[in-house]
Amino acid sequence: MRRKENQQPESAPPERLQKVMASAGLGSRRALEKRIKNGDVLFNGDKAGVGQNVATGDSITFEQQQWRVVSKPVQHRCLIYNKPEGEVTSRSDPNGRPTVFDHLPTVRNARWVAIGRLDINTTGLLLLTTDGEFAHAMMHPSSNVDREYACRIRGQVSAEQLQNLRRGVELDDGPARFSDIREAGGSGENHWFHVTIMEGRKREVRRLWESQGLLVSRLKRVRYGAAFLPKRLKMGKWSEISARDLQILREDIGLPSEGKSLSLQFVKGPGSRSARSAGKSTGRSTGKSTGKFKEKRAGRK
Repeated sequence: MRRKENQQPESAPPERLQKVMASAGLGSRRALEKRIKNGDVLFNGDKAGVGQNVATGDSITFEQQQWRVVSKPVQHRCLIYNKPEGEVTSRSDPNGRPTVFDHLPTVRNARWVAIGRLDINTTGLLLLTTDGEFAHAMMHPSSNVDREYACRIRGQVSAEQLQNLRRGVELDDGPARFSDIREAGGSGENHWFHVTIMEGRKREVRRLWESQGLLVSRLKRVRYGAAFLPKRLKMGKWSEISARDLQILREDIGLPSEGKSLSLQFVKGPGSRSARSAGKSTGRSTGKSTGKFKEKRAGRK
C-alpha cells in the first residue's frame, strides 16, 4: 500500500485546560483543578470549568496574567518493549501481577500509552508511546495496520484448516481471518506458522486457531505495522525508537511526520515582559534506532 499524502495540520487537537496549564508550568493538575473550581481561571473572558477543552487561539487568564493557547511542534517518545510471559498490559492489576509499565523509563508531563494489548501468555513486540494521536491511529481499523505473530501449533494442521483461516471463520464477536499464513518449520507435534491479522480483537489469533480445533502452545508478536521486534532485544527489555524512525511510522499511517501539542504563550500581566513562551515540549530527543522499519509495508491491503 502506498503511503498516504502527508497533510500538515494547522493546529494541535484540543486538550484539557488543566493539562495545558500544567504543561506550561503553572502548577500541578490537581492544584489547578482546585483553582479552576474556585473560579480563579478565566477562559475567553468567562469562568472556566474543570475538564474544559481548549484549542489554538483561546485566551486563558490566571493570577492577573493573560496567556494565549498556541500549537507547537513536539518530539514524542516511542519504545519497543519485548514483553515476557506473565506480565499484563495494564497500569495496575488487582491481583498484583507484574505489568509492562513496571519496567519503563519515567517521562515528565506525559504518560506511556500501549499501542495494542498482549494477553498475559503472549510475548513479543509491544509499542509504547507518549504520542496519543499516533497510538490512536495505529490501533484504529481505518489505518489498516497489520500485526504479525509467530505461532507454535500443537498437532497436525491440514491444508483445509489453513484455507478456512484464510477465507475467514465466524467467531463469537463476528467474522475473522488471517490475511496471510506462512509455514515456518517445526518437528514432531509442534509446528510453527507466521500469521498476519488486520485488527486486534481480544485473543483473536488464539481464537482463530481454536476455531479449527487447534491449540496455540506459544504465541509471539514479531511485527506491528512497519515496526519489527529487534532480534537482539532481550525479554523484559526496551529500546527507544529514533526520531527519524518515529517519523516513518507516523507517515506510514498518514500522519504528519511531526506531532503538535498545545502550549501557552504569555500575552500580558503585571510586572512581566510583553511576550514569552511557556510549556516546553514534553518529549525528549530519542536515541539510536534499534528496530527495523520499512517505508512501504507488505500485507497491507
